[in-house]
Amino acid sequence: MITGVVGAGKTTIAGAAADLLQARQVAHAVIDVDWLRRCRPSPPDDPFHVALTLRNLAAVSRNFREAGAGRLILAGVIESRSERDAYQEAIGIPLAVCRLHADRATIRSRLTARLGADSPELSWFLDRAATLDQILTTADLADTVVDAGRPITEVAADVLTATGWDR
Repeated sequence: MITGVVGAGKTTIAGAAADLLQARQVAHAVIDVDWLRRCRPSPPDDPFHVALTLRNLAAVSRNFREAGAGRLILAGVIESRSERDAYQEAIGIPLAVCRLHADRATIRSRLTARLGADSPELSWFLDRAATLDQILTTADLADTVVDAGRPITEVAADVLTATGWDR
């Protein structure tokens, strides 16, 4: 699982890692966890639809494994040890977690490019990035941390190495 704050590059790096595995003809699948939770309304006690995400993840990951994907690349945010355990249970195989880290200036630049400097959402995403950074640092859920403020292919290669998937 590739995790990190909003704007760290989780989805981009997951795609680049998939490209590297594809070039090596390694059976794999990519799951952008955000798409498994995109449903409105959210229950008041689960604003990020974690329960729905886990149900969907269990079904999708099972389908990918049955189709021959030997490796799953997940891109998403996990915020607690119990959530990490729940993700591992949902996918049914051991979970390695790699956190992408980028400095605040990089995050601001990426979010501004994604949303636009005049976007009313920009402030919320920047605040969320700062909050998530604190949560992820305190929770210490990652098996490894990779600097995401470098070229995409380099970061993706480092993620595969850090998770032992480069062999």
